[in-house]
Amino acid sequence: MIHHDTFAGVYPAMTTPFTDSTDDVDHEQLAADARRLADAGVDGLVPVGSTGEAATLTHDEHAEVVETVVDAVDVPVIAGTGSNSTREALDLTERAAAAGADAALLISPYYNKPEPAGQYEHFATVADAVDIPQIVYNVPSRTGSNLDVDTVVDLAGHENIQGYKAASGDANQISEIIERTREEAFDVLSGDDGMTLPVMSMGATGTISVVANVEPERTSRLVHAALEEDFETARAIHHELGPLTRALFRETNPIPVKEAMAIRGYGPAEMRPPLTRGSDETLRVLTELLADLEETESAATEA
Repeated sequence: MIHHDTFAGVYPAMTTPFTDSTDDVDHEQLAADARRLADAGVDGLVPVGSTGEAATLTHDEHAEVVETVVDAVDVPVIAGTGSNSTREALDLTERAAAAGADAALLISPYYNKPEPAGQYEHFATVADAVDIPQIVYNVPSRTGSNLDVDTVVDLAGHENIQGYKAASGDANQISEIIERTREEAFDVLSGDDGMTLPVMSMGATGTISVVANVEPERTSRLVHAALEEDFETARAIHHELGPLTRALFRETNPIPVKEAMAIRGYGPAEMRPPLTRGSDETLRVLTELLADLEETESAATEA
């Protein structure tokens, strides 16, 4: 199998920390989060995506977040720059590139649900105009529409479109995209933590991960074991992380992951409206699971 491997490994989908009022981005905490994750050995960072609450950031805030993360670390930075407006997606991608982003992640247009021809033109317009690698992101549960396989395969032929973030939950669809783009300079990444191991067994090269915000070392061990085709190790870590993975999506992302980060001491869990703080039950579940994971990590270290 031929892989371009521009995008291989673990790329945490970063949260965006806010001040107590949520009026402002907490850039000091953002830089600390970026350094913590880079020091844990991740392969790159993805700020201002869905997990980064990009929907409620202004364009200026968006560019400032990218700049802070780029300045904080030496690992590749893939900026979320998608929009359901082609003009806005182009502007966000240009501004992210100017801020120093190494690549861009563009969600498919949501709400207005263009036809496949419109989806293709949306991504191609940005790729034609901005000369950095770009990843197409398919997450029908968020957008209300699905990028079909033929459209993705056509986009993979564009020089600047070098990756696909798979969050459709459809293993057959993801498998076909991997099969039909093997000869292209094009990598498929999991966009769904529970599916990372299955899609890597099909030939995906890594993950843009929510869980990695809380468990970067474990997620990295899982993904790099899978890249080395050590599926026994990868499978063990997959099951070890399974309860946390499920808990992080019991409420709308990024509510649970921000609460989990706060439990671990990685800054406050303020959400910008209309998102709300996690429920008492979510906090209870996360607190127990994180304590269990710390215990198993301590036991493994001592052994």
